[in-house]
Amino acid sequence: MTAPDRPTPARLADQRALLFDLDGVLTPTAEVHMRAWSRLFTPYLAAHGVAPYTEQDYFDHIDGKPRYDGVRSLLASRGIDLPEGTPDDDPSADTVCGLGNRKNAEFTAELDEHGVEPYPGSHRFLVAAIDAGYSVAVVSSSANAVSVLRTAGILERFPVIVDGLVARQDALEGKPAPDTYLDAASRFGLTAAECVVVEDATSGVEAGRNGGFGLVIGVDRGAGADALRAHGADVVVQDLADLVDDLRPVPTPAT
Repeated sequence: MTAPDRPTPARLADQRALLFDLDGVLTPTAEVHMRAWSRLFTPYLAAHGVAPYTEQDYFDHIDGKPRYDGVRSLLASRGIDLPEGTPDDDPSADTVCGLGNRKNAEFTAELDEHGVEPYPGSHRFLVAAIDAGYSVAVVSSSANAVSVLRTAGILERFPVIVDGLVARQDALEGKPAPDTYLDAASRFGLTAAECVVVEDATSGVEAGRNGGFGLVIGVDRGAGADALRAHGADVVVQDLADLVDDLRPVPTPAT
């Protein structure tokens, strides 16, 4: 999908806040999620006699989306239609929500077993941005954002966290809709044009483009630079450390 044209994006130095996706941007928890999804769908699809689960399925149908949306998308790709169920479904239930809850249990097990640390380059960029005066937030589709940030040792860095739990509570539509990013910007009292979206998923950069954010940075962790640009990224890097020198002190607003 090619995103619609928009005015020339602002430079990183012109912005006031950085809104970070979590998994695959700040921490390599995308890999934890990928293993958890594989643990869920590899046996499930095999039992249904359809095409096996592959790593590409993660990028095509799951990456960046709210958990239940990922389940629906993956099942639809195999022609499997299940009842929706409810978020309270037991993980053993053969419903969309039941499978989503089973995946969450697999993720928690993976995180407990292996832990997680921030990407070194992302951590360096985050610290430099805070030191320069940028406001920073995490905007994640995951319901596990707080536990991941705590495990990674960076929870206290973020005064604003808009995750899957907040989105459900406040009825915010998930990525590629811009709602969660717009909500984070509003919590700082800023407009979208004053904020940077930092994403590794095509659905996430599309959310940044759809929301009219001042700058959309794509971090290529496997989605592909061309795909990230096509969906809305203004800049694509493989390591956020590459952008440290583009940061500038944020002016103090006039009173």
